[in-house]
Amino acid sequence: MQDKLFSNCEIYEIKKDVLNSPIVFAGFVGAGLVGPLSVGYMIDKLGMEEIAYIRSRHLPPSTVFMQGRLRHPFRIYTNKEKTICAIICEITLQMEGLYDIISTILNWVEKRGSHEIVILDGVASTTHDGKAFCAAEEDLCRIMENNGINMIPQGFVTGVAGGLLNECLMRKIQGVTLLVKANDKRPDPLAAATLVDAVNRAYDMKIDTSDLRKGKKKIGADFKELSEKYTEHRKTDSSMYM
Repeated sequence: MQDKLFSNCEIYEIKKDVLNSPIVFAGFVGAGLVGPLSVGYMIDKLGMEEIAYIRSRHLPPSTVFMQGRLRHPFRIYTNKEKTICAIICEITLQMEGLYDIISTILNWVEKRGSHEIVILDGVASTTHDGKAFCAAEEDLCRIMENNGINMIPQGFVTGVAGGLLNECLMRKIQGVTLLVKANDKRPDPLAAATLVDAVNRAYDMKIDTSDLRKGKKKIGADFKELSEKYTEHRKTDSSMYM
């Protein structure tokens, strides 16, 4: 019997909550760290509770300390109403094993009755222009454009975000990514705030982004090491093109 410590990929549920067909928001390490910054901010402002975490032999053997507190680097949260889930990953992922991780995530999402996953991500740039963009199937793109989020005419999405979106095309799950241009060398909380503002418009939320915009220096210090690791990783694997 294979040791559970070295399983390909499993989701360990801390609480067996019954979810109400939740919309799932996901953030992974990318340009400006806008994925984990924006999703982490949503988790905090919506008072979401951790319900599960992901373990896999394909994840690097590391853990995350934030302000001295130890936590799993790949976590799942839900809100009190069980209508929203958030998946946040605070470590860089290698290409090896991504299919196992992607399949495990979407299998879990499907079993919990979700029909939509929204990936928040950044496109490497020297400056942020305050605009949010989207990539999705045609019907969903029209909805986004009605909320001031323009469709990307063409480009490539690779890595875990691209894999999730590609797999959604073969399942009964709508996949959409909301994108912003973000600094490719340091954490970009302003770009993350733009993403949360786009979520507010598209999903009728009212998350105040002022703390995210004001906390630029502190956020940069907290995520400095993770940003450096992403920059090193990006030399061999760029995850987004527009």
